[in-house]
Amino acid sequence: MQVEQILLPAPAPGTQRKLQVLRFGTPGARPKAYLQAALHADEIPGLLVQHKLVQKLQTAERDAAITGEIVVVPVANPIGSDQHLLGMHQGRYEQGSGVNFNRAYPDLGEDVAEQVSTQLGTDARVNTEIIRAAALEKLREPPQSEDAVLKHTLIKLAIDADIVLDLHCDSEAVLHVYLGTPLWPDARDLPAQLGAPLTLLASVSGGNPFDEACSGLWWALAEHFPQHPIDPACLAATVELRGERDVHEDLAEDDAHNLYRFLQRRGLIAGDAGELPALANPAKPLEGVAMVRSPLAGVVAYAVDPGAEVENGDLLAVVNDPLQRDAQTARVEITSPIDGLLYARRSNRLARPGQTLCRVAGSEPLPARQGKHLLSD
Repeated sequence: MQVEQILLPAPAPGTQRKLQVLRFGTPGARPKAYLQAALHADEIPGLLVQHKLVQKLQTAERDAAITGEIVVVPVANPIGSDQHLLGMHQGRYEQGSGVNFNRAYPDLGEDVAEQVSTQLGTDARVNTEIIRAAALEKLREPPQSEDAVLKHTLIKLAIDADIVLDLHCDSEAVLHVYLGTPLWPDARDLPAQLGAPLTLLASVSGGNPFDEACSGLWWALAEHFPQHPIDPACLAATVELRGERDVHEDLAEDDAHNLYRFLQRRGLIAGDAGELPALANPAKPLEGVAMVRSPLAGVVAYAVDPGAEVENGDLLAVVNDPLQRDAQTARVEITSPIDGLLYARRSNRLARPGQTLCRVAGSEPLPARQGKHLLSD
């Protein structure tokens, strides 16, 4: 294992953060996998899962079992890790700009298209190499600010990988996976191996999050150059490791084991990955997710837990206004607008008007969910 320390620009005199990068296998070997945890720095489960995975990778390397190249960033966001306000960790947004740490990654499509327009040919593998080289070239010059350099460094480490896994978690949720629609069904082995009850698909979810910045480049170029064969050469996924409080040794060990088996199955580690578990449920469109919101401020009491299959009209929660004396007006029932899987809910039991309380994944796109802003910020 090679350990690299990448210094970020000092945000103020006398202070400087660094990004640790762990490298396994032979540099330049294929396939290449890139994994990172806690890009939203207050989403902790991935830190423990990846820590346990690194231990397994160290053993594999001692046994000369690493057959590809594996790059791991144990703590993807040292800036957010250090952001606390009045005792509360604030790791989702950069406090100086207010920008989400998992949005606004470089959209390389147009620049890469311009560079490779005269180089692409009839061989998809050669085209893949040309596009990867062009993407790395476009990332050659780093920006200056600390948060911009962090994002630039992360995307540069991952942009030429065959597999990119960005480990997150939700507030309270079941394990679920976000994937690009063009990657399906070839990527079904990831949620199947993880035992994920839900896989959500979208070509463009909005805001250019990290995984789409890595994988979306490929189908954007395929659309731009229909006369040339361009494969979706990067399987990039956001893996939501349940809820923010689901940090347990046994769970983390199981998740790390499944990630290891997935890497084996994809040819990065020697050995028998065993029989692939059955996919828990068919994938669903991200456009089919109903964002169930509170119509008022009040105290939330949930009626069902994440993982429940619900039907249109089922009671999901009750919001109580503690200042209302009339029981009829103080208590508002929140019901499901669709049939589907309630897969995530907000942990804070004090709601604001218009705030999303929970999310239900249905099988069909919803009219209100069209466009490019499918992920709540």
